[in-house]
Amino acid sequence: MSIFYETTNFIVESHPKPFVSRTDGGHIRIRIKDETIPDRTKLQPNQAIELMRLTMLIGEAMQLGLNQQGIPVVKINYEELGNWAYKPNGGKPFLHVHVFGRASNAVKQPFPDAVSLPDRSSGFYDGFEPLSDTDERIILAKIKALTQQPKYLTKAWGLDN
Repeated sequence: MSIFYETTNFIVESHPKPFVSRTDGGHIRIRIKDETIPDRTKLQPNQAIELMRLTMLIGEAMQLGLNQQGIPVVKINYEELGNWAYKPNGGKPFLHVHVFGRASNAVKQPFPDAVSLPDRSSGFYDGFEPLSDTDERIILAKIKALTQQPKYLTKAWGLDN
């Protein structure tokens, strides 16, 4: 995973094996730093607020950034998954939210259909392209700009300590 942004409790990373190819809208994962937390029901109120702010911030920055890159992202989908952790040798589940860009011209994950998530061994994801370094830099610049807007100021969310 390529980490390109962090908050107090969360890490934002592009997925090297995306469920949505870059040209179909892209895939970013937001994961909790404390991987003993399996899902949102175990979050403290300040962590839940931080996660909501972060999903909104990342989704907006992703849509703006990828559109700047010529990928016509018209919608962002957010999914808290983790079911594959229960497969044999799957590890322990931990809180993470997948952020999927949905491009109007998507081919493998056509919009407005729901994202398909077959098992990794199916071959469905073969050839899916992760976000590029340039995509990440542009999205990060959008994140930094958005965090200066009143809507995303941590004080507005009660997150200033």
